[in-house]
Order: sequence, then C-alpha cells, then structure tokens
Amino acid sequence: MPKMKTKRAAAKRFTVLSSGKIKRAQAYKRHILTKKSRKRLNKLRTAAYVHKSNVGLILACLPYR
Repeated sequence: MPKMKTKRAAAKRFTVLSSGKIKRAQAYKRHILTKKSRKRLNKLRTAAYVHKSNVGLILACLPYR
C-alpha cells in the first residue's frame, strides 16, 4: 500500500500541538498595513487555534501529523 501524501499547504499553515489543538496564524497581516493601527497589528501577531468544527478537515490533510 502506498503512503498517503500530506497536503503541503496545510503542513505549512498548521501545527498540531500535544494537547490536540491546532495552532494557526492570524489573517489580515499581509498587505495594506499602513491603515491598520499598531495595536491591531500587535494583536494579529499572536497565534490562534482552529475552531473545533474545522479540526477534522485539517487533520484529514495531515495524515502523519
């Protein structure tokens, strides 16, 4: 049986923690940064977690997590 392939896009975006949570980066920090306040950009720097309704979809893309 051949090995399953990991979706590389998902592997680059998500990290599975030992607690089972999936860590992700915040959106809206790539461009048009001049009109966003410094406070808002600092908050976007912190990591977030994937919502429980989407965890199954992400784990399906990461078979060997």
